[in-house]
Amino acid sequence: QVQLVESGGGLVQAGGSLRLSCAASGSTFRIDRMGWYRQAPGKQRELVARITDGGSTYYLDSVKGRFTISRDNAKNTVYLQMNSLNPEDTAVYYCNAVGSFSGSIVFLPYWGQGTQVTVSS
Repeated sequence: QVQLVESGGGLVQAGGSLRLSCAASGSTFRIDRMGWYRQAPGKQRELVARITDGGSTYYLDSVKGRFTISRDNAKNTVYLQMNSLNPEDTAVYYCNAVGSFSGSIVFLPYWGQGTQVTVSS
């Protein structure tokens, strides 16, 4: 089994910064890519940023230039540095990891429990 433990959410004023962290456990699970999704009330969950094991990144257009995703492969940890936050960034942020267990070619997704980010105007 794989567990993702998130930390770093909270309340911040517009223009402020937060850093989210997500640590994955599971000794035989090889992670291919990790990312952050968010879901605001009444809206669908959307992919905010993603990073592969090779370091390739993807960003949602609305966060480009403000958010930075990074990864420590040795620690199976992914970070999301969020700068210049605005009220539209308010949402529950979920960590996601996709990978496979040793000896398997099946890729499986796992999710964290979610962490609330609230940006006040």
